[in-house]
Amino acid sequence: MTESAELYQIPPEFSGLRLDQAVAKLLPEFSRNRLQRWIRDGQVRVNGEAAQPRQRLVGGEVVAIEPIAPTTVAVPAAQAIELDVIDEDADVIIINKPPGLVVHPGAGISDGTLQNGLLYRYPELADIPRAGIIHRLDKNTSGLMVVTRTLQAHKVLTDKLAEREISREYFALVHGWIISGGTVDAAIGRHPGDRTRMTVTEGGREARSHYRLARQWPHHTLLRVQLDTGRTHQIRVHMRHIRHPVVGDPTYGNRTGPPARSGE
Repeated sequence: MTESAELYQIPPEFSGLRLDQAVAKLLPEFSRNRLQRWIRDGQVRVNGEAAQPRQRLVGGEVVAIEPIAPTTVAVPAAQAIELDVIDEDADVIIINKPPGLVVHPGAGISDGTLQNGLLYRYPELADIPRAGIIHRLDKNTSGLMVVTRTLQAHKVLTDKLAEREISREYFALVHGWIISGGTVDAAIGRHPGDRTRMTVTEGGREARSHYRLARQWPHHTLLRVQLDTGRTHQIRVHMRHIRHPVVGDPTYGNRTGPPARSGE
């Protein structure tokens, strides 16, 4: 810990709080996820000692936080991409993302994404992390997305997502006849043989999906799926895990399309 570290004394009323909770109160401008990462990375110490996010405080401790060096992040180019804006106000924008649109640039993709389009329509989003995008949908998944317009809104909603105070629900048409709803509680990690795919694995990250019936056909079922977590390809991987892959999924299912008639 350097001499330039910022020092904070834990007030008595913070007694019993976890370190991450106390630091979040001391530094409300930063998201809980970011503060927890700083603690795990050793940038936060309590009474000169290494700390853990969940350690309890008694009050009176001196917390030292290393100043965070500014990082230079390349901002994607603004592009004129048609966006289906459902609603917007001073804090958030609600976007209806169509299938086929990638959310943000990544490996092998530098433009033509939702983020590029947002930066064109709302240039001020260049000052918000990832142009205000706080969650994502797979390329071929359609649905509503929340985009934040201010740093305060970004922090509040990012924290609420991390604390699971915001629920996300999806429709998924899957193969097979499912007789009742249920929960898939199975950790997800990278596939050992194909890094572009995910799989259920003991060494993966916690992943939980709840599903209930919306409609049934003899060979297909329409589900409403609610997520407790937001792992990459979570619904697709979990549906494959219970042997009811998503219809039309070229990666985790087969290429059979949906029934031509609802009364198949």
